[in-house]
Amino acid sequence: METLYIINPCKTSSLLNRMVQAVSSSFSNIEEVSSLSDTKDLRNKKILFSVQLNEAGFCTEMDKFLCKLWSKDKDSLVGSSAVIVIHCSNELFTKTYAQNVILHANMLGCSFMGRPLVEATASLSNFLVLQKTISKPLDQVCITLCEDLGARFRLFNPKLIDHPKIAVLHSSNFKTSNTMMLWKMVEEQLEGYNISRHHIENGAVKDCIGCSFTTCLHYGQQKSCFYGGIMIEEIYPAILSSDALIFLCPNYNDNLSANISAVINRLTALYRTTKFYEKTVFSVIVSGNSGSDALAKQLISGLNINKTFRLPPYFFISATANDTGTVLKIDGIEEKARAFAENIKKEIKK
Repeated sequence: METLYIINPCKTSSLLNRMVQAVSSSFSNIEEVSSLSDTKDLRNKKILFSVQLNEAGFCTEMDKFLCKLWSKDKDSLVGSSAVIVIHCSNELFTKTYAQNVILHANMLGCSFMGRPLVEATASLSNFLVLQKTISKPLDQVCITLCEDLGARFRLFNPKLIDHPKIAVLHSSNFKTSNTMMLWKMVEEQLEGYNISRHHIENGAVKDCIGCSFTTCLHYGQQKSCFYGGIMIEEIYPAILSSDALIFLCPNYNDNLSANISAVINRLTALYRTTKFYEKTVFSVIVSGNSGSDALAKQLISGLNINKTFRLPPYFFISATANDTGTVLKIDGIEEKARAFAENIKKEIKK
């Protein structure tokens, strides 16, 4: 029987306790990890992160716990998968703190299924939209989502593919982009894999117009979108037919490029009728100075938390390179690219 390991170093509210119990109800065996002195081996486990944020959006106990995992072993969560429940006595901070936990755990070897988070803000107003379909009081909507999270998590077991298809999305210039140069190093290690490359040129993808739910659903049922264009002619079909997506992301002012952001936003119409739980997302991120983690968090939020893509362990490779070609001169970069390619293979190919 599978055991759920609950990482719960914080003093929790009554609502968070109910959320944890709702997730745990799908598991027969439960083990709590509630103190920094608890040194259980957390590799190859199913883990629930339980986070209580104070009004300022901090949970110092969880921060210390993650620090301990980092100092213990950089692979201290390898082979594990996790989900998160989080409650805050403020309307802010739940999403950004969850991004941070997911990023750190992922860099320690942990994977996350699509939509791994249930967050409860102070007023629970973040559940108002879902209350339209789950006709219950807001706190019960929260608990229902936690029960669903636990049920999905218990069954979470990613399937490997005999002949996986990989779609690569980018908006960079092959000749001058350090991001593309790093990707080329990775791609050379994926010889024989079915890889399609999709260049999103400037102006080719308009950002989401914010259609009503009914309009968006109408287009989604046709695998289409209000704006049409390259998204429905090339990008939607590529995503639907692929088993893994790789986003190539140069750092623009600590943000994803406008083109890549627009692609993610425009996935909403397709998402209305097609969930992406069986698809895995990776990324290549290059920053001129610093901030690659900021882009990784944006991808985590947009694609894993919101759009249900699976986040494999070590989902991104990053480098710091400014002038054209400097990425090629980084010590050990070829070995790093090789290791990233091997991780892609391991996570998608049977």
